[in-house]
Amino acid sequence: MAVRKISPDRPPPRIPARDMQEVPVRLKRETDDSYKILIAPGLFEQAASRLAGLFDGCAFVVVSDSNVAGLYAAALTAKLRELGRRVAAPIVFPAGEQSKSRRVKSRVEDRMFRSGLGRDTVVVALGGGVVGDVAGFVAATYARGVELVQIPTSLLAMVDSSIGGKTGLDVPWGKNLIGAFHQPAIVLIDPRLLGTLDPAQFRAGMAEVVKHAVIRDRPLFKFIEANLAGIIRKDEELLAELIARNCRIKAAVVEEDERESNLRQILNFGHTVGHAVETCCGYRLLHGEAVAAGMCVEADLARRMGLLAGEAARQVSALLQRLKLPVDLAGLKISAEKLIELTALDKKARQGRPKYALPCAVGEMARAVGGSYVHEVDERLAREALLEKGALPSS
Repeated sequence: MAVRKISPDRPPPRIPARDMQEVPVRLKRETDDSYKILIAPGLFEQAASRLAGLFDGCAFVVVSDSNVAGLYAAALTAKLRELGRRVAAPIVFPAGEQSKSRRVKSRVEDRMFRSGLGRDTVVVALGGGVVGDVAGFVAATYARGVELVQIPTSLLAMVDSSIGGKTGLDVPWGKNLIGAFHQPAIVLIDPRLLGTLDPAQFRAGMAEVVKHAVIRDRPLFKFIEANLAGIIRKDEELLAELIARNCRIKAAVVEEDERESNLRQILNFGHTVGHAVETCCGYRLLHGEAVAAGMCVEADLARRMGLLAGEAARQVSALLQRLKLPVDLAGLKISAEKLIELTALDKKARQGRPKYALPCAVGEMARAVGGSYVHEVDERLAREALLEKGALPSS
């Protein structure tokens, strides 16, 4: 049978309407993915009994990293078994941002398959942000989706990454560029778990706390300033209050914009530059450290664009300095051009043009034309701000 060739310069022949058959697939539906965030000192001791009661008849697998597993994973697994639940051996991968990879996700899935786990599985993410992202993405895709529980053990995860359903992996082109939205069934937060957290990790988590205050809650910013010494000492009462206030901010934003169509993008303040910094540095900076530097760059961008007063930008920088977090890019040996190139790969970028979530005051984010919460920034202004904060000029 001869095949008729169609010239690439000519449009394909139109199919007459009488010959076109249309089959609609109607999938409109409403879902309720609501869940609770429980916060209390000592809550981890009750975690197994709460999970056993919530997921009757399900199998459990705890996913953790090499820093956390030896402290908490065995105890949680043993308690679930004591309660008569089916529990696979904990799955543990090396701690660190380098484990947010397709390779590690595949290894976790392979272990789950070898353990005979099916669609009645509950994945328990026990750890910091990396564990939550990897385990969450596994839960989103394993057997086309299984239940997820978040038990965060780092401050960053408690106040931010365990809430909202974002999961993701890093690739050579940038951070969190592969992932899925998959809401947890419940989040259990025990501030006492922070007692074993490395001080540098704790301070890095405070970057996300400051971010929440800048984007949404000026009184929280004042609370942090007034209680910083007690927070750094990990005062139990202060931590419980701090975590709860941050969870309320994150929950309110996610409730209004689950899929990051507009408002939720304010949570990315500091992250457009921060993610580029992480990628350039090969993730030798902690996430919160990179975000702290990113907030200072982006606050300066907002100042240069006439959105933010200089005094407000200085307030943000001063609080981050008190936390001993980076407030510039000095010493990182990163070129401004490379950072600009990477910001074009950011998830908020459109047609290769990066977009930034920028504050107009401490506690309020600026809106662009049309009501959007992200702004296109002139590349010249971005370059000036990066160079001012210590990025290297192009050679």
